[in-house]
Amino acid sequence: MPISSDKDIFNPDIFFEEDDLPYEEDILRNPYNLKCWLRYIDHKKDAKKEVLNTVYERALKQLPGSYKLWYNYLKLLRAQVRGKIVTDPSFEEVNSAFERSLVFMHKMPRIWLDYLHFLIDQGKITRTRRCFDRALRALPITQHGRIWPLYLKFMRSHDLPETSVRVYRRYLKLQKEGSEEYIGFLVSIGWLDEAAQRLADIINDETFVSVEGKSKHQLWNQLCELTAKNPEKVTSLKVEPIIRQGLKRYTDQIGVLWNSLADYYIRGGHFERARDIYEEAIQTVITVRDFTQVFDACAQFEKSMIAAKMETMEEEGANEEDDLELEVRLARLESLMDRRPLLLNSVLLRQNPHNVHEWHKRVTLFEGKPREIINTYTEAVQTVDPKLASGRPHTLWVEFAKFYEKNDQIEDARIVFEKATQVPYKHVDDLACVWCEWAEMELRHDNSEEALKLMQRATTPMKRQVAYHDETETVQARVHKSLKVWSLYADLEESFGTFKSCKAVYDKIIDLRIATPQIIINYAMFLEENNYFEEAFKAYEKGIALFKWPNVYDLWNTYLTKFITRYEGSKLERARDLFEQCLEKCPEKFAKEIYLLYAKLEMEHGMARHAMAVYDRATRAVLPEEQYEMFNIYIKKAAEVYGVTHTRTIYEKAIEVLPNDQAREMCLRFADLEKKLGEIDRARAIYGHGSQISDPRVAPQFWESWKEFEINHGNEDTVREMLRIKRSVQATYNTQVNFMSAQMLAAQSKKQENVNLEGGDEMQQLEARARLLAQEALQEKAQAEKKLLFVRSSTTQEELGEFTKTNNPEEINIDDDEDGTDEEEEVEEMEVQQQSVPSQVFGGLAAQWGKIDADDD
Repeated sequence: MPISSDKDIFNPDIFFEEDDLPYEEDILRNPYNLKCWLRYIDHKKDAKKEVLNTVYERALKQLPGSYKLWYNYLKLLRAQVRGKIVTDPSFEEVNSAFERSLVFMHKMPRIWLDYLHFLIDQGKITRTRRCFDRALRALPITQHGRIWPLYLKFMRSHDLPETSVRVYRRYLKLQKEGSEEYIGFLVSIGWLDEAAQRLADIINDETFVSVEGKSKHQLWNQLCELTAKNPEKVTSLKVEPIIRQGLKRYTDQIGVLWNSLADYYIRGGHFERARDIYEEAIQTVITVRDFTQVFDACAQFEKSMIAAKMETMEEEGANEEDDLELEVRLARLESLMDRRPLLLNSVLLRQNPHNVHEWHKRVTLFEGKPREIINTYTEAVQTVDPKLASGRPHTLWVEFAKFYEKNDQIEDARIVFEKATQVPYKHVDDLACVWCEWAEMELRHDNSEEALKLMQRATTPMKRQVAYHDETETVQARVHKSLKVWSLYADLEESFGTFKSCKAVYDKIIDLRIATPQIIINYAMFLEENNYFEEAFKAYEKGIALFKWPNVYDLWNTYLTKFITRYEGSKLERARDLFEQCLEKCPEKFAKEIYLLYAKLEMEHGMARHAMAVYDRATRAVLPEEQYEMFNIYIKKAAEVYGVTHTRTIYEKAIEVLPNDQAREMCLRFADLEKKLGEIDRARAIYGHGSQISDPRVAPQFWESWKEFEINHGNEDTVREMLRIKRSVQATYNTQVNFMSAQMLAAQSKKQENVNLEGGDEMQQLEARARLLAQEALQEKAQAEKKLLFVRSSTTQEELGEFTKTNNPEEINIDDDEDGTDEEEEVEEMEVQQQSVPSQVFGGLAAQWGKIDADDD
């Protein structure tokens, strides 16, 4: 479009309209004022594009450095060619306008970006690339960050690997953080060698920070995977050193890295080298997880090799050499699977070489292979440190010796035991077990003398005194105080030694103060078997002096039993002294058996009154829960010896001492006794005493028993008194705090069926409850007075007999005179009959005392 000078207003190429004259005059007056031009452009915005473009050109000729004019003009030009094909000449006119603008606007990144976007849309690759380069050269480096993203996107959108790589290299010189993007691009175009190099560089760069948030560990795994899976493409890096360095640095990925290294050689066709890598990995990993990963990968590799060989043989045909190779591969896989338990055991031993259990397990895996078993035991006893061992380290030595013993190599077994006794174990018991096992082996081969010599060696003390629990001393210096060794030594002396030597061993055990109650009992029994009874009793006394309660209980019990069995009543005073000595500090827990044994001695060989005194002491010395049983025994024995009347004081004492439940039971039994003796008033008094500890709601059986008693032996007054006492006791228990609390809780949870307490408080509820209880008591009294059968206390036995023969026992004629009262009754005089007293009343004393009248109680 021709453009004429603005000064020549009357240029024929410029068309004016009447409305344009004010704007033209304004421009003539202010040709360098941007606002004037912008007002003119805004006025002509709806005009034809040629006219509007002419105005823009005129303005830019006057103000070529105006960014606003250039930006709007270029935007207008792009809008004018939008929708046209890229071969249209107008696109070149717009490109020319961009080039002219860049003469003045080359420092403006927005102009460059618009131009670059416009060129990219046109598909001019070389021209666009050169324009990108011009923009990077023209703009300051601080503005390059706006150009590079578009440049890289443009390069990635075209299949130009060489050019793109060069562009990326230039970009990384400015911004290293783009390395991960570059590596991803290299992988996408197949340039894996350079990708591996770049990945190695950023891993070695300690200052590198991943924009994707990846750690060094993740980058390392990426490098290992990249190099291992592409051995043909990654040639500039040595893969094996890289992965081995990772094995040292990242111990939690051992299995994965070993598999990556083996996979690298498999993909490269180096199958034997891959097998070597797998074998090395299996022999070096120390965790079960890593072992499982490597072993599974190795087994899968062998299976794939077999499958590949079989497929090749099917396609090409099989010959003898192929069959042989297939057999070898199958045998290799089978051997690998058979070795798995042993390899896993090796992993666990590498994890903890001092695990005794795993060493024993390893020996069982070599069952049937004596050479391997011997080598395993040898390695085990050399490897395991007794101070760090997990398990009992002496068992390795013992089992090693037993293996030689099973194969009839006794001398070799003795050599192993001899070395085992020199090992610095952590615990004395380990060394003691070695000595005992050695002696038992000699016994199995009928070498009792050798076994005794071994025990003598083991129990020989050091020249200096050593404390058994002194950890600073070696176990060899302390083993002479081991009870295990001495116990076996004593058993051997009992079986194969003399009486004198065996007694010396037991005495030595006691002198060393390592004996147990069982050792003392064994010693005493040994002496008894040889008829040294007094020596046996001395052994018991020595043991009793060594121990305290409760450990001494078995000794005392055995000693006293043996003493009574031996001497019976011939040394009664001595036996009594022993019992008194035993009971002096005897705890309540063990007193019962001792007292019963003491009382039995007195009953059989002493005096009855002494036995009763022992029983009486026992009721106070035993545990509270055993007192009831002890009182029962006491009562039974007293009745047998003195008669049932003598038990009254015992019953009274029991009722006073025992808890309420048991005292109530005693009251019932005591009352039953008095009733059988005909002492009705005594029985009634006992019932009255027992009623004070018998809540009618808790112990209804007590009141039933009293009720039956009054029916059979009482009268109307006694029944009323019983009911009065029952109500009194019930009221007493109702006033107790605990019972009241329980009633309150019950009243709150129960529905108020019979009482209307709407709006009442807790006190009103309690009062209502009390009224209910009073009503129940009155009803119970009325029913009792209506239904109870009773007789007067003056009724004779004969009348009672006649009474029981009536047809209707409930029909009782109390008084013929309706107006009479109890106070007006005349007391009937009765003739008292004398009856003989049963012989059970006097027990075993009846023969000594002779016949006693029934009224001399």
